[in-house]
Amino acid sequence: MSDLMRPTKSFAWVFALLLLCTGLVAAAAAPRVFDTKEVKVQADILASGLEHPWGLAFLPSGDVIVTERPGRMRIFSDGKLSKPIAGLPKIAVHGQGGLLDVVASLNFASDQLVFFTFAEPGKGGSGTAAARGKLVREGENARLEDVKIIYSMKKKTSSPLQFGSRLVFAPDGTLFITTGDRGEGMRAQDKHDSAGAVLRVEPDGSIPPDNPYADGKKGLPALWSKGHRNIQGAAYDPLTKGLITTEHGPMGGDEVNRPEAGKNYGWPIITYGRDYSGAKIGIGTAAPGYEQPLYYWDPSIAPSGLAIYEGSMFPEWKNDLLVGALKFELIARLTRDAQGKITGEERMFKGAFGRIRDVREAPDGSVWLLTDEEDGQIIRLSRAK
Repeated sequence: MSDLMRPTKSFAWVFALLLLCTGLVAAAAAPRVFDTKEVKVQADILASGLEHPWGLAFLPSGDVIVTERPGRMRIFSDGKLSKPIAGLPKIAVHGQGGLLDVVASLNFASDQLVFFTFAEPGKGGSGTAAARGKLVREGENARLEDVKIIYSMKKKTSSPLQFGSRLVFAPDGTLFITTGDRGEGMRAQDKHDSAGAVLRVEPDGSIPPDNPYADGKKGLPALWSKGHRNIQGAAYDPLTKGLITTEHGPMGGDEVNRPEAGKNYGWPIITYGRDYSGAKIGIGTAAPGYEQPLYYWDPSIAPSGLAIYEGSMFPEWKNDLLVGALKFELIARLTRDAQGKITGEERMFKGAFGRIRDVREAPDGSVWLLTDEEDGQIIRLSRAK
């Protein structure tokens, strides 16, 4: 190259800046600090470029597994996202369906098992299913081996709506699986249909003998509770020693519930919401035989991931519910008293990150978020210095 063609240092700097502005060179975004009611919070973008990420799970090593709705599962390790993990089953990707939640086995250090939910294709369309597989890592490559479907919704339809779905291990080792009504409300009232329900199984898919319909006579053996519209947030609550869920209502009527064995949470017989046309749904907001929500939103915030904060980084949030919102693009912090009654709501980070799909508490007490965008991100919330 001649001297006339060789770029000067100043020209090289300008050229690099142009590349940065056009996105051809990656750069870490500066941390942002937010004032909340109780504490200043720092937000760091840990990863981007995920296509509609849906769920994340922490591994004992400190690595994180993250799912993308179009059917990819990756590992976030040392600040980098891996190539997609091989070995996933066939996934129906349409509408709200695809690869959904993920959790690690309670005994992951010894069994290396990963559990996940997804829209399973089959006769008539698709339905929510749960599976597990052994995670095998070889250098930069990873795969799932011995993949087994541990629960499958029998009635499959072409609807692209309301699959659920979250996975939560209880302290006794049983696994809760949440589903949506698939856009057909009365399926949530059919005890022989797993739509619009909370299910409870053993890690191998077998039925716990203390399930309310374990013998299968009056309901599905796996059934735990019914009358749910679309549960997209769930966590085990050490305070009340039970499952807590968040679910989408129609227009208004998003709910927080505490699903208990054999109980019916009302959808679509009772609801605080209305049809998108404005028409009334069901018979009102209460009726004998149907449980009331712990809390509801009207207008809807479109709640998704749920974490119940137990860490030491934010002692001000101890036992509070942290609820991600898709529609309002925020985290709703629901405060509680010593008995677990919801006493108030703080709306944090509204519009700062986009649609919040998942919320998880990390082992160090920080809070991690997933944004449901075409260029989805992993965001870490920590205490600002």
